[in-house]
Amino acid sequence: MASERTGNTGVLQRIAAGEADAVNECLDRFGGLVWSLARRFCANPTDAEDAVQEVFTEIWTKADRYKPEVASEKTFVTMLARRRLIDMLRKRGRAPRETAIEDVQLASQPQPSTMERSEEVERVERAIDELKPIQREALRMAIYDNCTHARIAEVMDIPLGTVKTSIRRGLQRVRDALKVDETGDGSGA
Repeated sequence: MASERTGNTGVLQRIAAGEADAVNECLDRFGGLVWSLARRFCANPTDAEDAVQEVFTEIWTKADRYKPEVASEKTFVTMLARRRLIDMLRKRGRAPRETAIEDVQLASQPQPSTMERSEEVERVERAIDELKPIQREALRMAIYDNCTHARIAEVMDIPLGTVKTSIRRGLQRVRDALKVDETGDGSGA
């Protein structure tokens, strides 16, 4: 994973640069991951197929926003796909399934062949779980529910400045935890 961030130009950077062959490589590399997420969010395979197309369109249009120093390509694709899938469900007037994402992932752990989750995503989620409750909740609402800071402040009934500070500090703690894990100095590896 570290070579993906520091080595050669990644597939998302090549897509942003307009390289046509990078699109097929992106589909090959992340197709299974995006399909797996789409099936978790969509009630039937037809909706999932439409969702996958929309997610990849979003990936291609936002590939220039990818920052290798912040996260791996797989993490970027996963977070973007989740946000897009939640947005699609909202636009169609359907709420996401009652089961939280974490519950679905825990329930599917015994079947690793169907999970298709990266080790890095798991490390990020473990790091988020270690945060203070206010940071964890604000960060999850921002990432998984795509809520604005103002909406988070309203739902959590806390000042907007506290939301912004909690998210900023939470993200910094997650970054710090991932840096420790990457060097092998942390217990999360």
